Amino acid sequence: MSESSTTAAGKPEKSPQELGFFGRIVLFVRQVIAELRKVVTPTRPELLNYTLVVLVFILVCMAFVFVLDFGIGRLVLWMLGTPGS
Repeated sequence: MSESSTTAAGKPEKSPQELGFFGRIVLFVRQVIAELRKVVTPTRPELLNYTLVVLVFILVCMAFVFVLDFGIGRLVLWMLGTPGS
C-alpha cells in the first residue's frame, strides 16, 4: 500500500520529478501562495513592541562593541606606549 499525497480536489499529486520545468515553477508559486496565506500581520502595538525590542538590542550590541574596541585600544596603547614618548 503506497502513501501518495493528494491535492484539495482529491487528485493524486505528481512528484516534482514527474512534472516538467514549467510544472515545477507553477508548483513552487502555488506553495509560496499557500504559505503566504498563513502569515498573520501583527497589530500596531505588537509592531511597535517588536521595533522597540530590535532597537534596544542594536543599542546593547553597539555598546558592547564600543566597550571592547575602547578596551582593546587602551590595552594596545598601554603595551606599545604612546608614540613620541
